[in-house]
Amino acid sequence: MGTQNYNNHRKYYPPHHFVYLPLLLGLEVFGIYKIFNDSEHQIVWILFSVIIFLILYLAVMIRQHYALGLQNRLVRLEFKQRYFELFNQRSDEVEEKLNFGQIAALRFAYDDEFKELLQKALHENISGDQIKKSIKNWREDLHRI
Repeated sequence: MGTQNYNNHRKYYPPHHFVYLPLLLGLEVFGIYKIFNDSEHQIVWILFSVIIFLILYLAVMIRQHYALGLQNRLVRLEFKQRYFELFNQRSDEVEEKLNFGQIAALRFAYDDEFKELLQKALHENISGDQIKKSIKNWREDLHRI
């Protein structure tokens, strides 16, 4: 992978995103196809499709819920630590004024830009996406889930 930036900072888990989910999606499409083309066993294919849909839904939602919840907590902790290191103060008051998108975006900025973008986020209320687009020297985060 080359240098990380705004265009390539998202990360995928290949077994989940490119094998498991497409396989479930394919089974769901096949089940729906069979509902309309196998009238003798239509109820079986309806049940099959409902079960596959529920498995697909649960696979997406549970993975997202746990991974994102944990990642969000870690991003907030990283922000608190970094703020303390840079300003030698607790970040509680500052953190309350920022939304999670802003906090998450700030982690991609190096310290000098972090300070500048933090002030913009606090005073101009720029969004997380605007913060990411404003970063000139992208600080890679290759350890995300």
